[in-house]
Amino acid sequence: MIEREAQRLMVTVPMVMANARGLLEAGRSALQPGEQVFDLARVGDADSSAIAVMLGWLRVAGQSRSTVKFAHIPAGVRSLAELYGVAELLPLA
Repeated sequence: MIEREAQRLMVTVPMVMANARGLLEAGRSALQPGEQVFDLARVGDADSSAIAVMLGWLRVAGQSRSTVKFAHIPAGVRSLAELYGVAELLPLA
C-alpha cells in the first residue's frame, strides 16, 4: 500500500473507500519524526475517501512529532478538496 522510497512515502494502491482504512493505518505506521512526503504519483484511482485519509495522516502526524506534505495529488482529488473547502489544509511538497 505504501512503500518508502528515498525520502518519500509512495502510495501504490487506489485511494478509494475499499482501501481507506488500510491506507490510514499504513500511513500511520510509516510516519517517522520529521517531515514526511506522501507521493501520490502512482495512485491511478481516487475518490472522496482520499481526502479523509490525507486529513487523517495530517492529524496523526501532529500527534507524533511529524509534519506531512503531499506530492502529485490527483487532479480529481484536488478538485474535491477545493469543492469541500479543505484544499488549503493539504500542504504540498
